[in-house]
Order: sequence, then C-alpha cells, then structure tokens
Amino acid sequence: MAKSLLVTGGAGFIGANFVHFWLAQHSEDTVVVLDALTYAGNKENLAGLESRANFHFVQGDICDTDLVVDLLRHHHIDTLVHFAAESHVDRSITGPDAFIETNILGTYSLLKAAKMVWLDEPRAQEKPALTHRFHHVSTDEVYGTLTPEDPAFTELTAYAPNSPYSASKAASDHLVRAYHHTYGLEVTTSNCSNNYGPFHFPEKLIPLIITNILHDQPLPVYGDGQQIRDWLYVEDHARGIEKVLLQGEIGENYNIGGHNEWANIDIVKLICQLMNDKFAQEPELAARFPLAKQAIEGNCEALISFVTDRPGHDRRYAIDATKSQEVLGYTPFESFNSGIRKTLNWYLDNQQWWYPLLEKTA
Repeated sequence: MAKSLLVTGGAGFIGANFVHFWLAQHSEDTVVVLDALTYAGNKENLAGLESRANFHFVQGDICDTDLVVDLLRHHHIDTLVHFAAESHVDRSITGPDAFIETNILGTYSLLKAAKMVWLDEPRAQEKPALTHRFHHVSTDEVYGTLTPEDPAFTELTAYAPNSPYSASKAASDHLVRAYHHTYGLEVTTSNCSNNYGPFHFPEKLIPLIITNILHDQPLPVYGDGQQIRDWLYVEDHARGIEKVLLQGEIGENYNIGGHNEWANIDIVKLICQLMNDKFAQEPELAARFPLAKQAIEGNCEALISFVTDRPGHDRRYAIDATKSQEVLGYTPFESFNSGIRKTLNWYLDNQQWWYPLLEKTA
C-alpha cells in the first residue's frame, strides 16, 4: 500500500537527496516536504519534482505545531522523516540559540503534533491497526569523541556530546525515545556519519575545498588536520534510511556508516590531487574556471592553509554499522574513492547551483 511521507528539511542537503531517492524507488508514494528555507535550504535542490502530482512543497517552520498538525491531517501522513536541523558545528559555537530552537524545540513540536494526530484524536483510536512511523535522523556526534585506538561507536555507546550542535541533537534523540516509551509513539532513530555528495552546502569541508580551489582561495585545515571522520555518500544514507523505514523495529536505533575513516588533511590532499588530474586531463576546464590558477598549474596543495583549531574539536568519529548490516541487510554502495569522484564531478558540472550560494557563506 502506498505511503504518505512528511519530510522535514527536505530542501536541505541530505533531505533533498532522500526525497529524490525515495520517489525514484517508490514512485506511487506521496511526499510532502516541509522546509523553512533558511540559509542552507534551497528549493532548487528539489528541481524536477514540482510537476509530480504526488509531490508537495510547503515552506514553513517545524516549530509551528498547528501547521504540522494540519499537514498530518490533510495529507493523511503515515510516515514522518525528520531531517530538519541546524547542523554546522562552527555556527553552533558562535550562535547556539538557533540550534536549541530548531533541533530541540522543533523536534518537540513535531513529536507533539504526531502524538496529537496519530494517538490522541478519536479517529486514531478507532483504527488501532493503522501504523505510523516517526523517523528521527541524528548524527554520530552525539557519542562524543574517540581516540585512534577506541572501537567505533555502536548503538550502545553512551552519549557524550561536546559541542552545542551535538548537545542539541542528543537532546532531540532523547525526546524521541521518551515519546516512544512514555506515549507509545512508533519511532525509530538513525545516527549517521559525515555525509557528502550532491547539494552539499558550500560551507562544509568537501564542497568548501572544491569551490575554494576553483577560486584559487586558501584551503583552511583546522589544527594539524588529523581529525578523523567516517564518510558516507549521501545516497547510501538515503538507502540506509529506506531500510530502517521498511524493516526497522519500532523503538530501535540504527547506526548508518560508510566504513570510510579519513583524516581531514588526507581528504584535502586527495581532492587536490583529483583536481590536479582533472585539469590536466580536461584542458577545457581552464576556460570554464579561469580563476583556478593552482589547479591549472597542477599545484592545488599550495593552497593548503593550517588555521587555529576549532574550540573543543572532537578528534575522531567512527560508526560501527554491524547492527544495520545484520538486521537490515544494509551495505553502502560507494567507497570513499568512488563517492568523492562522483561528488567532484557533480560540483564541476553544476556551477550554476553552488555559485549563488557562495554569497550566503561570505
């Protein structure tokens, strides 16, 4: 039977990729996107879907509980996939208020609306066989930091968030869990590693390095650059969430990782080498990106600039996705080497998408 999904933050990086993936795999389902279109939300991320009768876009705030209630009722939503979040750690350090409001109060607003429509209203009580799903998309950063010798995070790792961003996501995770155990709301949560791929906002590491090379700008690397992250191609993340929605057990958490641990400095150097190779192999790129002087000369690493480390910068994140593999049959399709090449090619081919966004990061 066809599903009706409400996807919050569906015009953002991960949300938009999920919406495209879901409608490609489940063409009969209805998808309603709710997005406030703040600086990282971009309606262009959903281009090509507007003409579909089973796709609807609503600009609005997840903190507007009445709006969410109306959407749940009007579109007969049975699955809510919650991506909407403030997600940039640096921004959370300099301005944590928005993170508390969106990530904690916004999640509470959604839970309150879902409980009202799915559990409290008379018509919900008359149909006990009707199932609903509130899926909460979270991050590996809630687990804190690892040393190089520590085992990877599992679903049983204690929460120890170290930034205002990760603390706000940890709080939202706990709210989702509480609404399941207290009220019986049918929930699942997934904690993912760092995503990369198409539609990634240019302030984040990988698109920042790519776009800075194309403008011959410094490539900032925090501290010694030895911070390690587990990288997940964004479509593999969407595939993992699909597995959770279709097969995941209510009340459970699932880690979704890419099995791709890389130090930040090694990622920067890899992108530099790939960009050097691209410009050498495709001379026409020099005409398209005339500012990319170091890339044209095959010397992108000259742009690397080590900068003062971020306050409280976690040293290592790593996801153990064994549970998702064994229970859900989840396996990422992309290695980092294949995914980063796809990502680089996408940015080279889609300058009209990212160039206007650079003004938002200035």
